[in-house]
Amino acid sequence: MELLSTSALAKKLEIVPKQLFEHLATIGYIQRQDTDWILTTAGKDAGGSYKTFGSYGKKVVWPADIDFYEDEDEKKESQGLLNATKIGESFGVSSRKINALISELGWMKKEGSCWKLTKQGTRKGAKQFVKSGNHYVKWPESILTEKLLIESLNSLSSTKIDEQSATKISDFRQQLQAKLRTTDGHFVRSKAEMLIDNWLYMAEIPHAYERKLPIEEEVYSDFYIPTGKVYIEYWGYENNEKYLARKAEKLEIYKKYDFNLIELNDKDVENMDDILPVLLLKYGVKSY
Repeated sequence: MELLSTSALAKKLEIVPKQLFEHLATIGYIQRQDTDWILTTAGKDAGGSYKTFGSYGKKVVWPADIDFYEDEDEKKESQGLLNATKIGESFGVSSRKINALISELGWMKKEGSCWKLTKQGTRKGAKQFVKSGNHYVKWPESILTEKLLIESLNSLSSTKIDEQSATKISDFRQQLQAKLRTTDGHFVRSKAEMLIDNWLYMAEIPHAYERKLPIEEEVYSDFYIPTGKVYIEYWGYENNEKYLARKAEKLEIYKKYDFNLIELNDKDVENMDDILPVLLLKYGVKSY
């Protein structure tokens, strides 16, 4: 059985160590003795023990899979639900990566050291829990077969996912091959997109080109900025009826899922140094 120190366990759970120590003291698993933390009887019953770490001396350790955040009522409410650690074990990745992917999908969001459930996450059957000031989310077992999550996991390992999904972009965009290379190596479809990509690169803002929205509908954004979870759409063919119809459809989808969206046109691209920093700052993205 893997045993972790309290600090190591806090890192695994992605919470601040001080917060975990305070929580363990609150529920009566540990208590202060001079400058050290010692186990209580309740802490030992919960699986806590001691281990010597070289020059650091004897420290309290816990089973890696222990869950400190459930009382009897919560156990009943969370029956059949999975935390990020359990989900990660099913896919062979860390809980940190699972939380990041779920957050990117828009099913929950991070506020400080807490994870808060979103409306989309609630629709997936997830539930919000709070214990000693710590907010966390648990998920139904159906998340293990969620198509969007699996696609996101596949993309991490460069695994080729569904062929049709990967190539099914709108007919209009298929007619425009991505031949223009940007400074950071992306191949884009227009000069305006190249200017936008280069601007983001020079501003040191991590971004993706033609990122699929985390929804069932087959929709791709022009650009995606993980920081702030912001999508950028460049509208450059305002005289094309098919394009305008597709634009209206995409805007409805952005509105439906309440995604953060920045819209740019030709005039905006000509004045990006003045316009884009202001628009990005609305979503907490600083360009300089």
